[in-house]
Amino acid sequence: MSHETLPVVPRWWSLDLSTVTLIVANLVPIIGVLLFGWDAGIILLVYWSENLVVGGYNILKMVFAQGGFGTNPVSKLFAIPFFAVHFGGFCAVHGVFVYMMAQGMDQVPDIDIFPKAGQWWGPLVFLQLLLNVISGIWSQVGDDMFWPVVSLVFSHGVSFVQNYLLRGEFRKTTVAQLMIAPYGRIAVMHISIIVAAFPVMALGSPLPLLVLLILAKTLLDTYFHNRGHRSFVLLPPHHDLASYFPHGNVVEK
Repeated sequence: MSHETLPVVPRWWSLDLSTVTLIVANLVPIIGVLLFGWDAGIILLVYWSENLVVGGYNILKMVFAQGGFGTNPVSKLFAIPFFAVHFGGFCAVHGVFVYMMAQGMDQVPDIDIFPKAGQWWGPLVFLQLLLNVISGIWSQVGDDMFWPVVSLVFSHGVSFVQNYLLRGEFRKTTVAQLMIAPYGRIAVMHISIIVAAFPVMALGSPLPLLVLLILAKTLLDTYFHNRGHRSFVLLPPHHDLASYFPHGNVVEK
C-alpha cells in the first residue's frame, strides 16, 4: 500500500483510551453530587481548575513541538514564559468571575483573593492573582476537589502521551498554534457551562439539573477532544512504519 492511498480515519466517534479516560474523568463529579451533596459552585470550580491542567500540558506540548517556525530552543525560551503569563492572567480573571459565582452557593465561603498593591510588578500581578485564587479555593474546598482534579490531570496526561507523543502530533504542531490553542476550547466550553449553570444555581442546585450539567459538559468535552485529533492518519498496528511515512507525516495508532 502506498502512502497516498492511506485513508484518513474520522475520529469524531472514536472511543480510544484517551477518550474513555476523558469521559470517566468528566463523570467523577457525579460521585460528589450523589454521595457528598456537591452544589453547582464546587462543580464550576472543578471545571475552572481544568483550565490550569490544560495550560500545564500546553506548556509541555510547546517544549516538544517540532512543526514549523519557532521550535528552536531560543524561541521556546521566550514563547513559553510569555504563554505562562498571558494564559495565567486569563485564567486568573476567569477564576475570579467563577469564584464570585460560586460564592453564592453554601459550600464556597468568601475569602480575600485580590493582590495587595505593589506586591508583584507589572503584568506579573495576574500570576499573583492566579496564585491567590488557587490558594483560596484549595484552602476552602480542596478536599472536595482533590480527586476530580487528579482524574483530570490523569485524563489529559493520557491524551498527551497517546495523541501528542506516540501518534506524533508534535511533529506537525507549531509553537504559534499552541500559543492560542487553549483559548478557543475555554471560550466555547466555559461560556456554555456558565450559561447552563445560572439556572441550576438559581434553583438551588437540584440533583437532576446538576447531573444534566455534568453530562452536557462530558458530551461537549468529548466532541472537542475527538474533533481536535481527527485529522491524523492512523496506521493499523504491526505494520512496517518505514514503508509508510518517508516524510515523517504518518503516525501509528
